[in-house]
Amino acid sequence: MDDVKLATNRRHFLGALSAAGLGSTLLPGALVAVAQDADVVTVEMLEAAQRLAGLQFTPDELQRLAERLNGAGDRRRDYETLRAANLGNSQQPAIVFNSVPPGMTLPAERGPQPARAGHRRHAGQRRGPGLPARHPSRTARRDAAGQAVGADRALPGAAEAARSGAALRGQLHRGPRPAPGPAGRRGDRGGDLPGAAARDSLGRQGPPRGAGDPNHLGRLALSGADHRHRRDRLSQAHRGRAVLVAKLSMGALASGDRWFGGRTRSPWNLEQGSSGSSAGPGAATAAGLVGFSIGTETRGSIISPSTRNGVTGLRPTFGRVSRHGAMALSWTMDKIGPMCRSAEDCALVFAAIQGPDGLDNTLLDVPFNWDAASDRAGRRQTLGNNRAALDAIRGLGVQVAPLDLPDLPSGAIGFILGTEAAAAFDVPTLNARLDGMRDEPERSRWPDSFRVSRFVPAIEYLQANRLRMRIIEDLHEALGDFDLFVGSNLGLTNLTGHPEISMPSGFHEGSPTSLRFTGKLFGEREILRLAHAFQMATDHHLQHPPL
Repeated sequence: MDDVKLATNRRHFLGALSAAGLGSTLLPGALVAVAQDADVVTVEMLEAAQRLAGLQFTPDELQRLAERLNGAGDRRRDYETLRAANLGNSQQPAIVFNSVPPGMTLPAERGPQPARAGHRRHAGQRRGPGLPARHPSRTARRDAAGQAVGADRALPGAAEAARSGAALRGQLHRGPRPAPGPAGRRGDRGGDLPGAAARDSLGRQGPPRGAGDPNHLGRLALSGADHRHRRDRLSQAHRGRAVLVAKLSMGALASGDRWFGGRTRSPWNLEQGSSGSSAGPGAATAAGLVGFSIGTETRGSIISPSTRNGVTGLRPTFGRVSRHGAMALSWTMDKIGPMCRSAEDCALVFAAIQGPDGLDNTLLDVPFNWDAASDRAGRRQTLGNNRAALDAIRGLGVQVAPLDLPDLPSGAIGFILGTEAAAAFDVPTLNARLDGMRDEPERSRWPDSFRVSRFVPAIEYLQANRLRMRIIEDLHEALGDFDLFVGSNLGLTNLTGHPEISMPSGFHEGSPTSLRFTGKLFGEREILRLAHAFQMATDHHLQHPPL
């Protein structure tokens, strides 16, 4: 079959269907599936297509439809113009997602910025004799040998920075610390975030991005990223005096923990993958290779590796942290957040990277106020069925109450992610540059998913987002006066944009387990405060793998 002819005829049929007013049904994709490379649309084709689409037209309607389709204007030129625009992965759409339900009042009062509590029980316990700070280049060699994981490529100057900076080496294991104020006094404001690393989908001037793709497709697809502005999240962290030690591994095109022909493994169990797609940040932070790392999440890519590797990961509310400079997978679901050893560290890093930057059009200017030493007694929290955690949290004076979440049909609109991802990687999909990812070792489902998403009608995508807002409103109403709930529903809350934090809660057969708090929209303060209180009452986050 002539692929060029097939593609041309498909575009012709889709254009004709749209002109005939049928772009809102499932018929276009079904018709393309049965029409193949025919030059004329027949009634028989339409009958087969309507069966695939679950539609029912009368014989007279089908006849008129065939006549209309065969006589409609050809829109191939429109589609060719669209593709010739070369919309790179970094181009934002004009339609902007806002997860705030109607009637919700956003916090406006600006209070204290995150700072260390006066007493940190764990500050001097982080660095044990079995977990020294490690050199970035040594990490890369160990990774290549398949023995441990962490940075996939040491950045230029990182080795020299590590050798010359005693403070950096001391903090690789301990994480962020209070920054010096204008006069050089420590504790005047939050900041000072040395020993940082970021997953390979985050870019800045200098080191390339590979997005975990073995054929360097990610680098090609991301080459349109606009670096005229330096105000990306890595630059924000750098202005907080973070030293960017390395770029870290990630699952191929933000899925799983397989990348560039290898697999990122958990430092707790080298026979087990570190989960993903923020695989490197989870493993490197747990292993003490960096003080903290920056991950991204579309549907579990911060929370899942945080659980697997026993670190504390914060997935912020959608619209909190700019995605400028990051690989786009889903413009309405992508989020950037810190992966650290403690909730307190997450608060410090989050404060440095959150807020509008004028480059990501989804951001809202909502204050982040957090005080680790604030009174927690008497706050009403919704908590799940983790008995050990409940006992510890009740001991903090927190009121516990049951919550029954409504049955929200989030599964029916899950194709939103795949549809947006297909648009983000449309050019390499059409050029068949992704096909190699289906084979070992990546075994990626993205190539087929992108092609399947080609047959999602535009109206169904818009209807799904309308239902999405109803789900957001229903969840907002269900949470009511509660501050948070213990538990996790990654599919639901990544669609609604709610924040979540995952922290270590113990071990099962040698691998970490986690406790998760899901907050209300822009409720990072509440989940961080309770997570911090839980960690001050327990020592799960102080454990480290026996490397």
